[in-house]
Amino acid sequence: MEAIAGLILFATFFFLLLFGAPIAIAIILSSVVTFLFVLPFDVAILTSAQRMVTGIDNFTMLAIPLFVLSGIIMNNGGIAFRLVNFAKVLVGKLPGSLAHTNAVGNMLFGSISGSSVASAAAMGRIMTPMQTNQGYKLTYSAAVNIASAPTGLIIPPSSVLIVYSLVSGGTSVAALFMAGYIPGILWGLAVMVVAYFMAKKENYPVSQLPSARDVFYIILSAIPSLLLIVIVIGGIVAGVFTATEGAAVAVIYSVILSIIYKNFKLKDLPAIFIETIEITGMILFLITASALFSLVMSYMRLPEAISSSLLSITDNQVGIILIIIFILLLVGTFMDITPAVLIFTPIFLPVAQSFGMDPIHFGMIICFGLCIGNMTPPVGSALFVGCSVAKVKIEEVVPTLLPYFGVVILVLLLVAFVPQISLFLPQLFGL
Repeated sequence: MEAIAGLILFATFFFLLLFGAPIAIAIILSSVVTFLFVLPFDVAILTSAQRMVTGIDNFTMLAIPLFVLSGIIMNNGGIAFRLVNFAKVLVGKLPGSLAHTNAVGNMLFGSISGSSVASAAAMGRIMTPMQTNQGYKLTYSAAVNIASAPTGLIIPPSSVLIVYSLVSGGTSVAALFMAGYIPGILWGLAVMVVAYFMAKKENYPVSQLPSARDVFYIILSAIPSLLLIVIVIGGIVAGVFTATEGAAVAVIYSVILSIIYKNFKLKDLPAIFIETIEITGMILFLITASALFSLVMSYMRLPEAISSSLLSITDNQVGIILIIIFILLLVGTFMDITPAVLIFTPIFLPVAQSFGMDPIHFGMIICFGLCIGNMTPPVGSALFVGCSVAKVKIEEVVPTLLPYFGVVILVLLLVAFVPQISLFLPQLFGL
């Protein structure tokens, strides 16, 4: 019975996706159909409705719309331009320095906005014209922007890590936030290494450093933006406020900062709120749909069955981790990261814990692996936005992206097999 129910669940889900159904609708319909197979009609419908409501009935979940609102305000508040100037100072006189500026800018702005799409759009609009004027190929500029944009999903504050915290049974958000720094920075540095060698090969120009006086003012103007990370993450780690309260602080701080920068107008508020509602509605609908999907899997004992199947293939820890990583990379190519985290965490976390893996470490593996899907066809959101901003076709950019795929996957393997990359900072801060 369980095997048949599992077959119905996944067959219905992929059938609906194949025929173009939105992923949230596919998740809900496949879950309800499976419940109808094993439960009376009224019980199946009532249970499904209750689970979808309780799936988002969580105080920590409020952090997601607040971080989204904060990111949108900052995206419209002149913060990205100041971070680009700061990134220029950091990269110095490296070959292809504008590409490195783009990568560092994505790490900084992406971590503040918490969105790979917002980061790719903001950095792409600023950096692509500058790189074009200095003779950079559009495919090169777009590839660097696309490959580095997802770092903001790993470097905190990150709504993806909040979702993982909820579905993993309450893993500390503060610990996950601290764990995200080193993997996220390694991702960005790996992109910069590839960009460096490509720039050397193409003999791209080196930007001139500003004067010492200008450097001082650039750093000074960027400090308020960078302080947001210190205040929010520092407050959460120190226990001054929760992740939700930290998100509220981020909103207030971003509004104040945008007013100081004179980029915030009251007439912009309706558009900001509408965009926030649209993005939040999409995320929460995916979460509530995935909560129902997880309930069906749990009721059918599918996670245990899948775990047993994996362990029957091999009891070698390295082999199991490689299988999980392969599945995550495959899933990331066609599924958004939020539902993927919600669906696959209950399946793979028990397997990882069966051989003693820390849930914080596993959180980095699953989030990192699925985030790579942001830069891969056919549904990579950072890929689409990066190509759109650069006005270049996806098929033209993908060949240039291949070396970036390779180094980012190498970093993922490093994160997977060297636990201290993820656990060092949480342990250092006693989390």
